[in-house]
Amino acid sequence: MKVLHSLTQGIFDVSCFKRRSNSCVYLTFDDGPHPIVTPWVLDQLKTQNAKATFFCVGANILKYPEVFKRILSEGHSVGNHSQNHEHGWKTSTKKYLQSIAKCNELTKSSLFRPPYGKLNFKQYKKLKNQYKMVLWDVLSKDYSSKITPKKCFKRIVKKTKAGSIIVFHDSDKAYKNLQYCLPKTLEYLSKLRLEMKSL
Repeated sequence: MKVLHSLTQGIFDVSCFKRRSNSCVYLTFDDGPHPIVTPWVLDQLKTQNAKATFFCVGANILKYPEVFKRILSEGHSVGNHSQNHEHGWKTSTKKYLQSIAKCNELTKSSLFRPPYGKLNFKQYKKLKNQYKMVLWDVLSKDYSSKITPKKCFKRIVKKTKAGSIIVFHDSDKAYKNLQYCLPKTLEYLSKLRLEMKSL
């Protein structure tokens, strides 16, 4: 299955790293770990026996190593989200690759999600054989101050289907929307009998 995403001027196919199941959804969280939001997320996931993938920023792993350890100890998977959340279009390829390599020393993961979902084609070519690129088809927009918690949840319900990869954020900006929409999303998916799995 393919996910289409704009990388530079034009559209490139970025393959999901494995066939997606028609009986589950994949919950993902970007930008953590966070000392308050991530533990709260982990508590919510536990209520529905849900597993997720956390795309971690290396600098945050160094700040909050115990939270990172908890993610792993509770059976979730982690991915590389760069060392300092670099924007691929605004960062030289050399610096971008160095950032990802530094983060990889901490995550030791073959999964990579570009911050902002943006990298240029040269960066993509350098990374594609080393990492499995993971994008999404449902962006919750929980980080946006322009969207209410209820609209955030409605957006997820409208766009999610079996096999979807949903993006949330365990960050300060997203916390208000997340506190409302994550528990409701977990309940909604559970009622649909869709298993919530890590990648």
